[in-house]
Amino acid sequence: VCPHDCPSACALDVDLTADGRIGRVRGSSDNTYTAGVICAKVARYTERIYHPGRLMVPQRRMGAKGEGLWQELSWEAALDEIADAFVKAEAKHGSEAVWPYFYAGTMGQVQRDSIERLRHAKKYSGFMGTICTNMAWTGYVMGTGALRGPDPREIAKSDCVVIWGTNAVSTQVNVMTHAIKARKQRGAKIVVIDIYDNPTMKQADVKLVLRPGTDAALACAVMHVAFRDGYADRAYMAKYADDPAGLEAHLRSRTPEWASAITGLTVEEIEGFARLVGTTAKSFFRLGYGFSRQRNGTAAMHAALSISTVLGSWRHEGGGAFHNNGEIYRFNKAELMGTAYKDPDIRMLDQSQIGRVLTGDAEALRHRGPVTALLIQNTNPMNVAPEQRLVREGFLRDDLFTAVHEQFMTDTAKVADIVLPATMFLEHDDLYRGGGHQHILLGPKLVEPPATVRTNLFVIEELAKRLGVDGFTGFGMDERTHIDRILSASGWGSYDALKADKWID
Repeated sequence: VCPHDCPSACALDVDLTADGRIGRVRGSSDNTYTAGVICAKVARYTERIYHPGRLMVPQRRMGAKGEGLWQELSWEAALDEIADAFVKAEAKHGSEAVWPYFYAGTMGQVQRDSIERLRHAKKYSGFMGTICTNMAWTGYVMGTGALRGPDPREIAKSDCVVIWGTNAVSTQVNVMTHAIKARKQRGAKIVVIDIYDNPTMKQADVKLVLRPGTDAALACAVMHVAFRDGYADRAYMAKYADDPAGLEAHLRSRTPEWASAITGLTVEEIEGFARLVGTTAKSFFRLGYGFSRQRNGTAAMHAALSISTVLGSWRHEGGGAFHNNGEIYRFNKAELMGTAYKDPDIRMLDQSQIGRVLTGDAEALRHRGPVTALLIQNTNPMNVAPEQRLVREGFLRDDLFTAVHEQFMTDTAKVADIVLPATMFLEHDDLYRGGGHQHILLGPKLVEPPATVRTNLFVIEELAKRLGVDGFTGFGMDERTHIDRILSASGWGSYDALKADKWID
């Protein structure tokens, strides 16, 4: 299974060579969402796993941070130094001085989330993941009540596919697989709404390039036309919507002319789009993560989502609105993440404010002590976090100890004190779920990693031993045991059953 931070979570067919190396990687044709198609990046994964620049041994910084002078050391010595630094940080400033920091470099449940178990057991500073999804998810759930939607494969049964706020050709190629199928088999129109003329626009029948942050205005005008011209499904709203009369009254002044002045679209473009979805019962709105890239993204997502309710598109197979299916899986990861040890009095630090946290901003630190030690897995904040100047300034502090577990010498690894080499997804077992579809998938270990490379789980387990919490529930188990216990606790069977079936639809 592709481990990347992408809703598609593609099922893969992987060839193994006679000498036990990874060969060709391609999309599984047996999986009805992946449908045999994967992106070029993952198709070339052999180049990554055998890349000469891959980290292979633990390293200790020798010169100034960022100078690039390193000394190799053993795994035992590296882990001892990390644990010693954490103990010293806790002794001087309390347990909250240590901040385990991670994100979605892998979407595997075990390798990604085991760091939380160490955090809670040691009462280290909490982590609030805010970079990617918050505004989009909040807006969607405010409309649907849950983070779920129709089966995304219904795109292929749609007569109008609206791809809004996502460059699917470049980032979610499987969306296009099903959209193009609808066009070829049903004559469906593809509408693309975004802020620039991207590769997905080139596949569109209707292209709407609006000004950044103006999606909600467009959505309001479309609903205005729906009420004005009789496209609104009043019977559906009476049964399933809150206050449709109030919404209609609110939208009376949100005319296409009003929205045109805001969005930069012409009145004719807005009227045409509203007429298309208003007269096409099976309109499927595929709403992307672009809504998280604007400060009013929550309202914009909610407005775009509401079009399907006003039109009653949800009634029809091939209609409705979809963003993410995260809530359908009901994974019970309490043991994996050590939630029984979570202390509500421990501060939560905002992932997006790492620059402020590391430069001593009192509000970002929740008016408590400094962060003086970091363990970083699955992310590269020196490259991706906001406020880059502050991020760099913070990481270059002489009193900050940083351990980075990575596959390559990233910008963050370059300013670390200890760098540890990490496995890749074909070198360990893990469990996956698709935000953009509805499959639970097993990602089995296919090849042995290099002898000096270790999994995320190994690092967490070894640090737990050195920090005196390895006796807590959830520690001392391998990947397959964790997977089995998550599946069993969640009502999804067992590791062995999932291995036999490959996925659960």
